[in-house]
Amino acid sequence: MEEPQRVIRAAYAESTITVYQAYSPEIGLPAAREGRFPSLWKRDRMTWIKPSFLWMMYRCGWGAKAGQETVLAVEVDREGFEWALRHACLSSYARGVHPDRATWQRELKRAPARVQWDPERDLRLQPLPYRSLQLGLSGEAVRRYADEWTVSIRDVTPLAHEIHALVNGSDLDSATRLLPQERAYPAGGELLPAYADDGLIHPTAGSGPRGITGSPAPA
Repeated sequence: MEEPQRVIRAAYAESTITVYQAYSPEIGLPAAREGRFPSLWKRDRMTWIKPSFLWMMYRCGWGAKAGQETVLAVEVDREGFEWALRHACLSSYARGVHPDRATWQRELKRAPARVQWDPERDLRLQPLPYRSLQLGLSGEAVRRYADEWTVSIRDVTPLAHEIHALVNGSDLDSATRLLPQERAYPAGGELLPAYADDGLIHPTAGSGPRGITGSPAPA
């Protein structure tokens, strides 16, 4: 069955969802060790969380890019994650969602979270014909992410390196078996109600819950 064009794909449990971020060792190692972000981590800056492991690998180059050598899997409370979705604005103007560009710009300045859709990636980090979520957090959202929503933080850099080595060795089957098991996140128009009326939320495969979709932002 054809993949929905825009849907949140994530590893999640009953009460938590896994998102990924990559930092320098000065931030990432103490964060994993203490289970919370250290004082070097800036709460006054926007932070982007990615539910897609492979999109994170594309962004950080399998943990090889400067300042992104430590890859973190952050377990986040689903209620907090969904609060951010409900209070988010699309990161780019979308005709049919916003009445005009000026309205979108006002919403963007006011919103504590931003939804952005970027092409999902395969094991060779090539773009796929559907998109995955990035969620930008600022202001109240970034503070709540650090202080309330984060349940645990794990260093998954060794996993990233192991998968990358298998990909380099063309053992894609073994690499695939090591990937986090991601599936469509059960969310729909109740989380992004402004988009539901514009036909931008579509059912996920089968008769299960719906996925959040929307206009793509520039990659």
